[in-house]
Amino acid sequence: MDDLFAPKPAPAPKALSVTQLVRRMKNLLEIELGEVWVEGEVSNLKKQASGHWYFSLKDDGAQIQCAMFGARKRPGADVLEDGVKVRAFAEPSVYEARGQLQLIVQRVERAGVGELQARFEALKRKLQAEGLFDAERKKPIPSFPRVVGIVTSDTGAAVRDILNILERRAPWVQPVLYPVRVQGRGAELEIARAIERMSQPEKYGIPRSDVLIVGRGGGSIEDLWNFNEEVVARAIAACPIPIISAVGHEIDFTIADFVADLRAPTPSAAAELAVPDGEELKARLGILKRRLSRRVHDRTERLAMMLENLRRGVLSRGGERLLREPVLRLDSLRGRLSSAAEGDLRHREQRLKELGRTLAAHHPARQLEIRSEHLGRLRGQFERAASRQLEESSQRIHRLRSLLRTLGPASAFERGFSIALDTTGRIIRSTADVAPGEEIHTKVKDGVIRSTAK
Repeated sequence: MDDLFAPKPAPAPKALSVTQLVRRMKNLLEIELGEVWVEGEVSNLKKQASGHWYFSLKDDGAQIQCAMFGARKRPGADVLEDGVKVRAFAEPSVYEARGQLQLIVQRVERAGVGELQARFEALKRKLQAEGLFDAERKKPIPSFPRVVGIVTSDTGAAVRDILNILERRAPWVQPVLYPVRVQGRGAELEIARAIERMSQPEKYGIPRSDVLIVGRGGGSIEDLWNFNEEVVARAIAACPIPIISAVGHEIDFTIADFVADLRAPTPSAAAELAVPDGEELKARLGILKRRLSRRVHDRTERLAMMLENLRRGVLSRGGERLLREPVLRLDSLRGRLSSAAEGDLRHREQRLKELGRTLAAHHPARQLEIRSEHLGRLRGQFERAASRQLEESSQRIHRLRSLLRTLGPASAFERGFSIALDTTGRIIRSTADVAPGEEIHTKVKDGVIRSTAK
């Protein structure tokens, strides 16, 4: 009798399958979180033959697995290396087979590049306003230097290239290497100190250089950054010896390039600009020697013939009396020639000054500086336009996301609607889609109701 009034046991809670749980987690991540920017350090980079790359992003507190499908076609994939800090635009997801959280990376970029570029532009504007880039303060590079100073690393490929080219083009030139670090914290202080000491060679027991080459081989913007520091720029500007800047590759520009007396696209090109080509000089001297010898010989032959004619002619018949009139004319012509020569010399000097001023105004360095300024203005306009476009796109995405939440399936469930599915997950739209005895899954707001069709 007591059993009739005993409380009935509560039904067991509905359990999800592992697949259902993982799939729900995946949907929550992809729908609720969406695409995000993530910053971290690359580790365990694996490049598969299929073209898909796998790696981890980590910081001091955590790490997450990442997948980049068709990586070689993705923007910025070339910056991915173990130990490099990057910013990745990715979609959080779950790898269902393992239930593993991962990021599907769309594109990457090196972290901190924007900040470095801003620092570069700010220092460039400051030094330009002080006149450190002006063509008027640039010193000419000597045509035939005897000593070439080199400020760079003594272990890099750049110094070997410079020394090889100096030896090949001008073996009479004495190279003087002042080894410094060209990368890492504090390297800019070593570079500036080396330039200052090369400027006062007697004080430090260094041979006096006729021209200095300051630079290093190629690398990323972070690798070249020491040549964008103000202390290096001011050391170059204060150096009384002409300086050729040779930093990175042809596409790389640093503050040192703008301050130096001459910018070379590469260290090898700097060596070629610093000294003449010995073989070419020998060839030119040989041509001049042969030309001069031929002219001297012809002149001597003509004078000898004239002298012989005079000796046989008028000189044998009272030469002093015959030469009296020509001597007077010669003195008159000498005076007129001297006056004309002085006038022509003054005219040529004036013309040379005018040409010098014209050349300074149209010098390639000045034209490059003007074009660089114009490019800087265009870059600023582009960055502002891009920023506005990104902001408008972000707002539009936010509005669409809100609309999706309002009109999507979740809101319909909240209003009491449900969806009938067959065991394969296909939506049932008609009674014809269901056979008697077939199991039906009805999805409602807080779960799934299983029933059988009759």
